[in-house]
Amino acid sequence: MPRGASPKREHEYEELVDEFHKDHRYEGREEEVAARIVNKQRAQHSETIAARDDDRHHESPDEGLPIKRYDHLTVDEIVSKLDDLSKADIRKIKTYEQQHTNRKTLIEQIDNRSA
Repeated sequence: MPRGASPKREHEYEELVDEFHKDHRYEGREEEVAARIVNKQRAQHSETIAARDDDRHHESPDEGLPIKRYDHLTVDEIVSKLDDLSKADIRKIKTYEQQHTNRKTLIEQIDNRSA
């Protein structure tokens, strides 16, 4: 496990390694694959130095959206925040979603609210 990982991430890493051993997946590479998965999660949640630097230098793709940390939210979490937004902000969210993740269920929810 990389230095600087939180106890939560270390626990996730150990669980993944155990699961891979039990399921006989990634034989001989269990620790490597688990570390890659956990490191990807750390980067997505701005838990790495590089991700924090991107946020600090305003280089995150979701920078400037009316919903903070948009890329880390689920569809349900985003939908629950739509009622507090103006029509212009909702259009901004829809455009961003279409250009990036393009989750059909979220776009449908946005369209339903706009109608």
